Amino acid sequence: MAHLIDRKGLRPDSWQAFDGTAGSMPEGANVLVSLDVWRAQGALLKGHSGRLGLLLSPPDDVKSVATDLVNFELVAVHFPKFTDGRGYSTARLLRERLGWQGELRATGDVLRDQLFLMARCGFDSFALRDDQDPQAALSAFRDFSVRYQSATDEPQPLFRRRQEAA
Repeated sequence: MAHLIDRKGLRPDSWQAFDGTAGSMPEGANVLVSLDVWRAQGALLKGHSGRLGLLLSPPDDVKSVATDLVNFELVAVHFPKFTDGRGYSTARLLRERLGWQGELRATGDVLRDQLFLMARCGFDSFALRDDQDPQAALSAFRDFSVRYQSATDEPQPLFRRRQEAA
């Protein structure tokens, strides 16, 4: 079972995957659905008494659901391999262009070494791969004390911050 963390520590995970099978959605549960399930059963899901989350895979076009984002409290982005970087772009699109303010979670092949950059791209929770130590992973957020580039957590690059401070 994956460990769920944020910058503060371990967190309980109250979300359940829903595969779209009739009768398999627990009433009142927080359900996470794929883009395909959302497209096929969105009208039904909007009437669900629990909270809704969207699970995006690398080939999914996040811009195609921009108007639907108001229906979700969580967007999870799946990383099938740690070498697949498309999820970083999805996170930046969600935060910077689509204005997503809700929880953004990284899932799949999520390793300690990726956490600092994932957080810079806008992720705020991380479902670590099973073999990752959550306590050791938490130290990743302190790996670098200075950030040169602008990102979702620092809108100005370092040279601009220095100019403004002078």
